[in-house]
Amino acid sequence: MRATVMYAAGDVRIENIPDAGLRDPTDALIRVARACICGSDLWPYNLKKPGGSPQRMGHEAIGIVEAVGSEVSTLKVGNVVVMPFACSDGTCTFCHEGLNTACVHVGFFGNGDELDGAQAEALRIPYADGTLFALPAGADDTLMPSLLTLADVMGTGHHAAIVSGAGPGRIAAVIGDGAVGLCGVIAAKRLGSEQIIILGRHDDRIALARKFGATDVVSERGDAAVARVMEVTGGFGAHSVLECVGTEQAMATAVGIARPGGAIGRVGVPHYQAIPGSLPAFFKNVFVGGGPAPVRAYIADLLPDVLEGRIEPGLVFDREVGLEGVPDGYRAMHDRESIKVMVKP
Repeated sequence: MRATVMYAAGDVRIENIPDAGLRDPTDALIRVARACICGSDLWPYNLKKPGGSPQRMGHEAIGIVEAVGSEVSTLKVGNVVVMPFACSDGTCTFCHEGLNTACVHVGFFGNGDELDGAQAEALRIPYADGTLFALPAGADDTLMPSLLTLADVMGTGHHAAIVSGAGPGRIAAVIGDGAVGLCGVIAAKRLGSEQIIILGRHDDRIALARKFGATDVVSERGDAAVARVMEVTGGFGAHSVLECVGTEQAMATAVGIARPGGAIGRVGVPHYQAIPGSLPAFFKNVFVGGGPAPVRAYIADLLPDVLEGRIEPGLVFDREVGLEGVPDGYRAMHDRESIKVMVKP
């Protein structure tokens, strides 16, 4: 079968690899109907050093179940399923607490470890009952783009909004105009925030953020961004800050714009060793939380709004490629020609 393999920064190839198959009785095998390229995939695309082990890529997918192991009880061949970016058994204490990304059997797809990537024709899914979520939709459903976001970016934006306490009477500020940040705008709006500030500087993304519910735009960076947010919030800052980038500058800005007593939901994978601004955050009583979003736990809540058209997170996809077009999809996202690329193997 064909799959995406990254060898080094900028070196993405589509190669023939051994066919995926069942290994354990709790496995399922899915044929990938839709996958995508994530902003987090751009980190190894920019930083992966040559000479290391090749990495199978992709951690978001809609799939069709083609086979199930003997211990799989909730899925059957033919089911259309969402594949979250992490596998979880669905039975451990953390899964029961809604924190599937802390499952005692957690694994992350396309992360260079033992789990393969979803930018491929097929994929083995461990702990299929606890990982996959069966959908009431056909493989060619027009809702596929929005359903695909439930595998990561919509659930991750929602996680940032939940952790930061977005809701009625609370000003939300979203740092980052990528797919996760844009979905964070949807999430803050869905939870009842009436003033939503998007911090970004790309016209196409800002237009989409406004469509999703952003009321204010801040295009400055650093101290200038902090000053501008203070200006549009009456001098006090945002109650809820959704940090959707993961850089040190983004986190410093998050601390700077947070209102005293406010909260920061950070879902951008941190590329820094220590959280900047810890002293001002301390004196402002700012809560900092977040991490890998337990998107599997959020699907049941978000799915009805997708099915009934109340939210359209699939609009973050602005380019579609076949599997052979994935390397150019990486380039397009790297060059900011595309917000998020959908892959249809």
